[in-house]
Amino acid sequence: MNRIDRLFGITTLLQAKKYVPAEQLAEQFGISVRTVYRDIKALGEQGIPVSFEQHKGYFLVQGYFLPPVSFTPEEANALVLLETIAATLADASIQAQYSAALTKVKAALRERDRDRLEQFTSRIKMHLPEYFRGPADYLAALQSALADRRVIDMEYCDKAGQSSRRLVEPIGLAFYNLAWHLIGWCQLRQDYRDFKVARIRQLTATTRPFTKSDHLLLTEYIAGLNLPYVP
Repeated sequence: MNRIDRLFGITTLLQAKKYVPAEQLAEQFGISVRTVYRDIKALGEQGIPVSFEQHKGYFLVQGYFLPPVSFTPEEANALVLLETIAATLADASIQAQYSAALTKVKAALRERDRDRLEQFTSRIKMHLPEYFRGPADYLAALQSALADRRVIDMEYCDKAGQSSRRLVEPIGLAFYNLAWHLIGWCQLRQDYRDFKVARIRQLTATTRPFTKSDHLLLTEYIAGLNLPYVP
């Protein structure tokens, strides 16, 4: 990778993440930490506002955005593939958000890249049985609760058809066995539970914070399921 491409890559990575240590930049781009320092200095000389916070790393000053970028054919293809997956595996709440985000990406593209993206779109399809669709659109609300570490108040119908109210501290969303699952700490059962999102009848994302501060990681819970395939 030449230096110009590397500087652009560093700027893109800094825009995508809140903080990036010099060691991570060095590993990502296959350079020494000393070269990272020189590259950061070069970015500053070009007017790109890179700052540093002790024990955290480099970051772009809030308000700075990259100008329109050009995608390689492979990157454009990946975007379209993700759009197809979102349209098929996510519910309407997520589909709308992804569509809005992709529209903004397309608006920033050069004309030839937009044309390439549209060509890919017409050539990729994905179909699942109708029964896959859940009765409601809760994925966006669940994502917000996960990000904000807020308790979920929901009515849940188990596989026996019995409904109950649950207050859940969500630790993650997992997709397996052709269904989305909410994994969280159930305050009623005082244990971690696996809730199939399609069985949620009503849901409210409360403003209440978690009662536990030391929750399992989602990867730890999933590992305990012993699923017969690689996660």
